[in-house]
Amino acid sequence: MDKGFAPAKVNLALHVTGLGADGYHQLDSLVVFAGTGDQITATPSRELSLTVGGPFAPGVPTDETNLVLRAARILRDARGVEKGAVIRLTKNLPHGAGIGSGSSDAAATLKLLAKLWNVEPLAADAPEVLSLGSDVPVCLRAPAPARMRGRGEVIETLPPLPSLGLILVNPGTSLPTRDVFQALATKENPPLPDLPKVGKAEDFAAWLRMVRNDLQAPAETLAPPVKDALDLLRRTPGVLAAVMSGSGATCVGITKDAGSARTAARIIQVARQAWWVAPAPMLA
Repeated sequence: MDKGFAPAKVNLALHVTGLGADGYHQLDSLVVFAGTGDQITATPSRELSLTVGGPFAPGVPTDETNLVLRAARILRDARGVEKGAVIRLTKNLPHGAGIGSGSSDAAATLKLLAKLWNVEPLAADAPEVLSLGSDVPVCLRAPAPARMRGRGEVIETLPPLPSLGLILVNPGTSLPTRDVFQALATKENPPLPDLPKVGKAEDFAAWLRMVRNDLQAPAETLAPPVKDALDLLRRTPGVLAAVMSGSGATCVGITKDAGSARTAARIIQVARQAWWVAPAPMLA
């Protein structure tokens, strides 16, 4: 049995810079990955099959609408593989939460099955990868932090960032990405400024407070608990900055290290026991 890890994808900044002729929004985003995520296992088989377990398994499809199976078939077709696999997905991340769990699952599946089938992995810029979704190329390059532009096909590896702790907080709200983009008032906004050289967590947090997530305002309108989560994070001792990830509704607090993230997470867990709260190190 081979095992894979699909880390949560976190957009620390997300600027929407336009709308392409193909109808896809043009993005400029700073993407990092958290040390918490879904787990995937695969064992050899004649056919492809998928089962799903874990705390967020309810509602996750096991048919061709699941990106895991789609990724498996794309890799098999691209490499001429005649084998199959029994795939087991353990959903530890909430879905529809703005942390790219489906895209990260697909990317992890591509890596895992390339190893299982002993074939060359698909490159992040392969058209087949982008066909799975705009976030899959950057997830295929995890855990490296990256700047993602265009529809998601332009990826720039960043210099090392400070070692940070992250607190992922979801107030029990699911936000369909399509609805958030449709509610966006202005689709042409300034791009992300270049990331300065930052050595300290405090300096990096100060830069984060200067940038934006252009989807935050429509997300807060569609799901007011998003604002509640951000406000609580900002009030929590040890949190240097707080952002909404992706199209929401998961919000993320940034701390100086993983230990500080665990301490702050306990405070939030006590205050909002019905929320999903997950402290984690930022991966590099």
